[in-house]
Amino acid sequence: MITIGLTGWSDHPLIQRNRSKKLEDYASHFPVVELDTPFYAIPSLANTTSWADKTPSNFSFIPKVYSKMTLHQPFSPEFDSMKEVFDAYLEAMAPLIEANKITTFLFQFPPYMECTRQNVNYLKYIKAHMQNLPVAVEFRHPSWFTDETKGKTLQLLTDLQFSHVVVDQPQTPHNSIPQVVECTNAQLSMIRLHGRNYEGWAGGKEVQDWRVQRTLYDYSDDELLEFKDHVDALQKQSSHITIIFNNNSGGHAAKNAKRLQELLGLSFDYLGPRQLDLF
Repeated sequence: MITIGLTGWSDHPLIQRNRSKKLEDYASHFPVVELDTPFYAIPSLANTTSWADKTPSNFSFIPKVYSKMTLHQPFSPEFDSMKEVFDAYLEAMAPLIEANKITTFLFQFPPYMECTRQNVNYLKYIKAHMQNLPVAVEFRHPSWFTDETKGKTLQLLTDLQFSHVVVDQPQTPHNSIPQVVECTNAQLSMIRLHGRNYEGWAGGKEVQDWRVQRTLYDYSDDELLEFKDHVDALQKQSSHITIIFNNNSGGHAAKNAKRLQELLGLSFDYLGPRQLDLF
């Protein structure tokens, strides 16, 4: 099975016709969505229940975990322990878990999280708290994929039953990893496309808003065809491959995702009905 989705269901005018029903519109076009909001704050039960109720039974989410769980934020007084952070997050996600609407939980680590014994142990800590829930891991520090560490990193993810996230991004000197097309979980492989805007990723004084510039990119057909080869390779090892487009600051994600869907010959006709066609 191959599924394609976008980061978030808002700000995609190509597929949205009703401002009050953005999630419902989105879910009539794509079978999966990456859920960004939990990274910034643990959502309420009311919100996660609503998301479950508004989407078809075969629609699923890839929630980012709360930023404290990926060590983006220092520990704060609102929680007495990291265990409480995990417990609070998973309690909030219960409606989506119980509805079987989770593809995987995404742990996207910061570019300063290096390959160290302490951080390897933290990955094992994550496994202990997430238990049998699906987890995908995206690193940003290149030390995880040097000639010396690459094999060990992939083996660690395999042992923990975590899905390695294959990333497409510019190869900047301080916040990127190479594109490693490898499977570490037979149930799921994940590809995330961030675009190839080198200046946006590299930063510098000329970049006024790196969050906007970083994902400002429009993939060409030739570039999208590269991912067909990746999918073909991963399909030999994984029963499910999910592809997420994160290049939307210029509104290109939905268009690129639709085009890749066409190039892969995929149909998502099992989703809910659309109120209006695209064209």
